[in-house]
Amino acid sequence: MSPTTSSIVSAAGESTDILAIANMPVLWICAAGVFAVILIQSVIYMKAARKAAPAAEITGPELKTAFRSGAIAAIGPSLAVVMVAIALLAVFGTPAVLVRIGLIGSAAYETGAASIAAGSAGAELGGPTYTQNVFAIAFFAMSMGGAMWMLATLILTPLMKRGGTKLAKVNPAAMSIVPGAALLGAFIALGVAEVPKSMIHVYALLTSAAVMGLCAAVGRSRKRAWLREWGLGFAIVAGLVVAYMAHTAGTPVA
Repeated sequence: MSPTTSSIVSAAGESTDILAIANMPVLWICAAGVFAVILIQSVIYMKAARKAAPAAEITGPELKTAFRSGAIAAIGPSLAVVMVAIALLAVFGTPAVLVRIGLIGSAAYETGAASIAAGSAGAELGGPTYTQNVFAIAFFAMSMGGAMWMLATLILTPLMKRGGTKLAKVNPAAMSIVPGAALLGAFIALGVAEVPKSMIHVYALLTSAAVMGLCAAVGRSRKRAWLREWGLGFAIVAGLVVAYMAHTAGTPVA
């Protein structure tokens, strides 16, 4: 048994050296396994999209544009996730952050779940009472929450597919409206939830909405169609810049 392992065992999990267990090789192996599964899924989905494209009357160039748009649109949200992930490395360790925040979970949910789990053990997340045992409890709570998300998706997706098929038979036009309305409603709900928090949130929301609307309007031109692909990234960056400037200017945060 190595000195590091011996010290962990002898401390019976009461040590505050979280990174000693948060960066254990077994967690890195698990994280690598999750990355491998996601890469395989991505390849399968891309092949399935190419195979189904002719039936949906989607040309090869249009499919490439869709892939490129999705990749570019993911850059903006990823920047926000990266910033949060860097801040949480000292609390959860690299493997946990990569899997729970970088790939599967929501940063807001994961930190909230971990904080509640730590509080149930009489400790404060990242505080002096945040021991290895508390880390294990918090990590387990985050992992269980993510597992339930995936299980719910596995069970509910076939049910929703059958419902969608029946709806398409009754009213085909509804299937072109419902997905767009659901996506619009989700974004509006997320945006409205930020408004009561502070004026900084309001400034960031309005700025992002204005930039996104501008990119969508200007992107209607064929020569500037690329703006529709980059619009989400530009909107998020603009919102972050305005939020930083508002905070620096002393705008109240509550």
